[in-house]
Amino acid sequence: MNNLPESTQRVAAELLRLSHPHAPRMLDDAARTAQQAADQLGVQLGQIAKSIIFRRKEDDTAVLVITSGDRRVDEKKVAALVGKIGRADAEFVKQRTGFSIGGVSPVAHATPPVTLIDRDLLRFDVVWAAAGHPHSVFPLQPGDLQRLTGAPVADVIQEVP
Repeated sequence: MNNLPESTQRVAAELLRLSHPHAPRMLDDAARTAQQAADQLGVQLGQIAKSIIFRRKEDDTAVLVITSGDRRVDEKKVAALVGKIGRADAEFVKQRTGFSIGGVSPVAHATPPVTLIDRDLLRFDVVWAAAGHPHSVFPLQPGDLQRLTGAPVADVIQEVP
């Protein structure tokens, strides 16, 4: 584990603490986008669990929306659940989560975010999430996201045409 980036070591330690059976794995190339991750893993785009960070306006709290790689977040639906939100810049994401954009994990955040899980992830048996670094990912079942994060499953995506 010592050869992993520090941020991925943090995720690996948290997954171990939570008794998750799969450790992070390093990819040959960066997977800053869901499509890059899907291509490297040989899986469907929807099987990539994207971690999108927003900034809640009323208290400057990070809001993490974990969504399927082939879906787009509906900010109005998220705001209806957590309060008014705005975009989070790279500095805010790094400060609040401890991760850089492109490597935000669902777990092991520097400051625990308000988290929502896209119900469309439940259509897959296995999904892949970032593990703290653009080169690291880990597999899990969508139901594991609830166990690992304590977050509710919600309708947070734009309507699919």
